[in-house]
Amino acid sequence: MMTRPELAKARFRKLAASASYADLSPPETRTQRRRLRACHECDWVSALPPLESGEKACCPRCKHTLVKRHRYPAQRSMALAISALVALVLAVSFPFVRFSVSGIGNEIELTQTATSLIGFHQPIVAIAVIMSIVILPALYLSGLIWLQISLLIGRHLPFSKDVARSLTHLTPWLMADVFIVGALVSLIKIAGIAQISLGASFWAFCAFAVLLLFTIQSVDADWMWYSLEDGEPPAPKGTQTGRTAAGQGVIGCATCGLINRPDKKVDKPRCKRCHERLHSRYPHSLQRTWALLAAAMVMYIPANLYPIMTTTSLGNESPSTIIGGVVELIQMGSWPIALVIFIASVIVPVGKLVALVWLCLVASHSSELNAHNRAVIYRITEFIGRWSMIDVFVVAILVALIRAGSLMSITPGPAALAFGSVVVLTMLAAMMFDPRLIWDTPLPRRRHRTYVNQEPVDG
Repeated sequence: MMTRPELAKARFRKLAASASYADLSPPETRTQRRRLRACHECDWVSALPPLESGEKACCPRCKHTLVKRHRYPAQRSMALAISALVALVLAVSFPFVRFSVSGIGNEIELTQTATSLIGFHQPIVAIAVIMSIVILPALYLSGLIWLQISLLIGRHLPFSKDVARSLTHLTPWLMADVFIVGALVSLIKIAGIAQISLGASFWAFCAFAVLLLFTIQSVDADWMWYSLEDGEPPAPKGTQTGRTAAGQGVIGCATCGLINRPDKKVDKPRCKRCHERLHSRYPHSLQRTWALLAAAMVMYIPANLYPIMTTTSLGNESPSTIIGGVVELIQMGSWPIALVIFIASVIVPVGKLVALVWLCLVASHSSELNAHNRAVIYRITEFIGRWSMIDVFVVAILVALIRAGSLMSITPGPAALAFGSVVVLTMLAAMMFDPRLIWDTPLPRRRHRTYVNQEPVDG
């Protein structure tokens, strides 16, 4: 019989061994066979090389990053996630910012940037703000901590696969860094007419935004899925590198990367490792993208025609559109801030709409010669889309902060909902567009045949 201290030591050694296995041994050292991947952006099948810490493997065809390796990935991600979650708790627990003018002031907390909008009959905008800066980041960090604990103790906790699969879908909607830029723009806009003081919550949220960014970048999905499954099923027999997956009748999972051969008898095949839906090409990708782009174009009209907010000063109301706000900043001498707002609220949405429309039009005329440039345009379009939320966050902060009655107050305008809808719709449009269509070589045109003396001649 082992004594209690001996049992504790044995358990500790077991945990340490499992932790080192999950956290110190990359997948390349645990298997002798090549692990194959089908690029999610061009569908090219390639073999993952052995990687050291800080190295990454890119698709040889389109240069999309397939795997990026980190040292101690589970420990690193867990430490950053815990730090970010603590910073978020501090950010929602203390005053965010305070302003005062002519002896009248107001102090707000972070969550009031969303709750204040509900009082002005803007519940949808309020939900979008609180979800993107507090709720979704908290869920992401909590899920990541849950997964890393599962890896480090060597025992799969409940719902580990579901949590790991959801992390990929949550990432695009985490906008703490965009909110910080919106907060800085808001403070600069009112710094000339009121006295501003920053609370402890503001600095805590700045730290949270930075830590959240580092946390997202630290996640090694390849290592995580390999450790969750204690290995990786081999690629389907006969899968070759240097060819597209679709041309071989296999599909690469967009979530965990595993190559699957779908069962033809199943209407909706799923990945055998992470159970994500598999699509050789997204069904009706262009049609869905066109529909979302059309809706975004329709919403962009009221987003620019109607005021995004109305300022009341000494009883006089002054509505302001998006372009009007840029002009006011220029008149105040804030050229850098005006440029940021103009780029985020005008250039980015219009550029994204034009880029996606162009990609949809030329998708059926793709070729290897111009596919690289189109792939770069798609990546830029997908990356910059969420930064248009700056204007929505500016409105949310100013509405919550500037509440001094008839002396000075700001109310949201109908354009806030319309512009927020444009941002969400264009982000969804970029997600619905299948970048693999850029690399698909169109079928050759049907050749006409003429007959000379009853003999067929190609023409």
